Amino acid sequence: MSGRLVVDDDVLREIVAPLGEVDAFEALGGGMFATAHRVRFRDGRRAVVKIVGADTSRMATYEHGILRTEAEVYRMLAGSGVPVPEVLLTDFTRARVDGDVVVAAHLDGVVWESLRLPDDESAGLRRALGALMADAHRVVAPRFGYPASPALQGPSWRAAYAAMLAAILADGERWGVPLPAAAIRSAVAAHHAALDTVADPVVVHADLWPGNVFVDTAARRITGVIDTERTVWGDPLLDLAGAEQFSAAAPDADILAGDRAAGGELAALLETPAGVARLHLCRLYYATLLVVECTIRGYDGEFGQWCEATARTNLALALERLGAAAASGSVTATGS
Repeated sequence: MSGRLVVDDDVLREIVAPLGEVDAFEALGGGMFATAHRVRFRDGRRAVVKIVGADTSRMATYEHGILRTEAEVYRMLAGSGVPVPEVLLTDFTRARVDGDVVVAAHLDGVVWESLRLPDDESAGLRRALGALMADAHRVVAPRFGYPASPALQGPSWRAAYAAMLAAILADGERWGVPLPAAAIRSAVAAHHAALDTVADPVVVHADLWPGNVFVDTAARRITGVIDTERTVWGDPLLDLAGAEQFSAAAPDADILAGDRAAGGELAALLETPAGVARLHLCRLYYATLLVVECTIRGYDGEFGQWCEATARTNLALALERLGAAAASGSVTATGS
């Protein structure tokens, strides 16, 4: 997959030299684009080196500069209550490798997705996730849109959303992905007033599924959040779409309860017609993005078929619900 580089230990050693003497490296799964290695220093400290290659040929437009976004957002969330890793070193010069480099402190715990938990423990973690969303959403951003891309930013959420959506539609056209572009634009135009109710840009992780969350297996508590590369400065409701990317059902009640208990506003927003319209717009954006990414990333086999079919179904549902809302002047959380 584009962006993944083969980096030998000598180069890795040179990259992390300012941080100390290395005892060992261990290759990790780095996601779609990244090459990742765990580093153990001789004094016992551990870190993760993440490298994303300069080749953007199989990236969506919003993904250009994603590692810069990751580092910036980790720094923004430091001290917020969201347990993100400390950024130890960055190198965007591309002098050592043909890509961007971020070295971050190693997080304790195991990936939530790998656990098989009883329902009550899973519900507790979802409530904790909702509380972390509330913490993140208290961090105000300088503008609306994607942190690493001025072209995908704007002075309002309406302007940024339009730029973001236009970019993913253009990606789809470039890759020959059939999309109901006219219907998508029409649905968004009918709900400009809802977009304008987003007053301030806040930090929205936008990818808080269990694969990006670390858990202490003994205490059953969240110990870390990673992969802030999809982060958007914008509508906090986008975190509900990002946490359940293939869902068209009502948002998870435990996440909403955890957010509310921590002082968040997600549940309250969904008690208003504008807030529910915004959720449908967030899901419309995410579903469009996922349909296009299935082709850009070359998903195939059973997963590829499921991914695209589910994303297309959710896109159609979002359009249907936004259309019904525009016609009736009112909406519900599920569009029913």
